[in-house]
Amino acid sequence: RKRAMAKNMQPILKRCKALGISPSVLGINKETRRNPKQGRRKQSEYAIQLNEKQKAKFIYGVLEKQFRHYYEMASKMEGVTGENLLRLLERRLDNVVYRLGFANSRREARQMVCHGHITVNGKRVDIPSYQVSIGEVISIREKSRGSEHVKQILEKNAATMIPKWLELNRENLEAKVVAFSERSDIDFDINETLIVELYSK
Repeated sequence: RKRAMAKNMQPILKRCKALGISPSVLGINKETRRNPKQGRRKQSEYAIQLNEKQKAKFIYGVLEKQFRHYYEMASKMEGVTGENLLRLLERRLDNVVYRLGFANSRREARQMVCHGHITVNGKRVDIPSYQVSIGEVISIREKSRGSEHVKQILEKNAATMIPKWLELNRENLEAKVVAFSERSDIDFDINETLIVELYSK
């Protein structure tokens, strides 16, 4: 039974530990300690590939059907399929909002988008999976800027490192997509080749 108002981080931390990722990737400042004495059983090739896919899905908060759709899109694009896949995930509006420091986590960014706090080119967009394009301007809605919660988020993330494919004007809380992300912009450990191998079977 879920307790009202209590924010239970335990399942998230457990999931991070199971997938072998740092909670900081999700915007949670709590490291899961690894016990070096705990020997892991040798995983099968399939299990290793599946783990990478689950990791990517969990980090970006994407469900299986949508994730497969991204893979299919990536495989039809020019270039390396795995890198295309990561680029599509990075181009999600909720991820961009998180990357800009407009939210503390991708989950919070998703809520901000759903609740209409974010605009693209001055128009409110409430679809977290919206794919941003080069030249588009992402901003916090004028009405939402006065919110105490939003002010706290911006204050906390004032020193956030913004990826080079995004250009943020902190004064007017507007950001421009100046390029698409590169493989080197991914700041967590993921082997996208394993995901491609899994789907290629």
